Amino acid sequence: MALDVAAIRAHVPALKSGTARFDAPGGTQTPQPVIDAIAAALTAPLANRGRNTEGERNADRIVAEARSALADLLAATPQTVAFGRSATQLAYDLSRTLGKGWGPGDEVVVTRLDHDSNIRPWVQAAEAAGARVRWADFDPATGELRPEHVAAVLGPRTRLVAVTAASNLIGTMPDLPALASLVHAHGAHFHVDAVHYASHAVVDLAETGADTLVCSPYKFLGPHLGVLTGRAEVLESLRPDKLLPSADTVPERFELGTLPYELLAGASAAVDFLAGLAPEARGSRRDRLVASFAALETHEDVLRERIEEGLAALDGVTVYSRAARRTPNLLFTVAGLRPAEVYRQLAERGVDAPAGSFYALEASRRLGLGDEGAVRVGLAPYTGADDVERLLTALDGLDR
Repeated sequence: MALDVAAIRAHVPALKSGTARFDAPGGTQTPQPVIDAIAAALTAPLANRGRNTEGERNADRIVAEARSALADLLAATPQTVAFGRSATQLAYDLSRTLGKGWGPGDEVVVTRLDHDSNIRPWVQAAEAAGARVRWADFDPATGELRPEHVAAVLGPRTRLVAVTAASNLIGTMPDLPALASLVHAHGAHFHVDAVHYASHAVVDLAETGADTLVCSPYKFLGPHLGVLTGRAEVLESLRPDKLLPSADTVPERFELGTLPYELLAGASAAVDFLAGLAPEARGSRRDRLVASFAALETHEDVLRERIEEGLAALDGVTVYSRAARRTPNLLFTVAGLRPAEVYRQLAERGVDAPAGSFYALEASRRLGLGDEGAVRVGLAPYTGADDVERLLTALDGLDR
């Protein structure tokens, strides 16, 4: 199945500005059906969840629909889907909860490849508990984080391993099932950051082997919030801090305060929009999501290969996205120009390709790019071949 990019773009009002957007890894633009769902939630009667009034029933319905939609996206169950302000907030909450069971002599493993939101919460929780932090390195020459890199830092006192499903900086997609087997063989908790991954590949919670997993709908055409899921028995065993009168059932025990109902309505609409990327697909919403992501991966691979071909033809360009299996993220530098200057010149030419370390500070430093980072190009379902040619033409015309 092929994507109809023109039809997808017609649903995204922000694209009318005419900019060729390659900033999707930082957050995608919003389709009209998602905007409409948010507006509909806010313009209908709305109250705290309950069953007596129309506003209460609307809120209850919105939450149930959002749990069901995200469960379909992640191959989870609705009863294991919790919402928060962001994946970072959820990681901090989870780290404090798990950290209650850590102590001196225990070890926590993080990787140099990850976004800082999947590093610092665990590092700080370990420090608070007196536990030791161990770092799994990746190969900067290839961008690969291999099972042996993680195996080298596992031990009998390992309590948690936190790994990205896909690097938001260079796109590397580690072998999660292999890592999960290693981690569980040591009796440790396996936490997966799927924030970047979930915008490019279909997620199957059981297949990843994750005990807990987070993602963010604003990376895949939805509104700004975070999602936590995990194995039911794991979530049931965790006791996060909460208000005394708030619900103590899963998943509500992980949700602090009143949920942003309008954003949950938008998240449901985003999942439905994704499920419709391959209109010929039939079956359940999960079936249609699987078909849509297969079509999306094919489309993005074609565009990525064209960008790689174009970058290879330009003098002085170094590309750092090199892993064998990766998302359509391309991180690169241009000889003689600071990354921020490349970003500025591209913006002047109507091309949005930001520069920086994008909170993947450890990875940027390990690649020799320091805190300044490099230029990052990322794709979205609405990225077309014309956008790619505009990018390559703009890069070829940089004032050096």
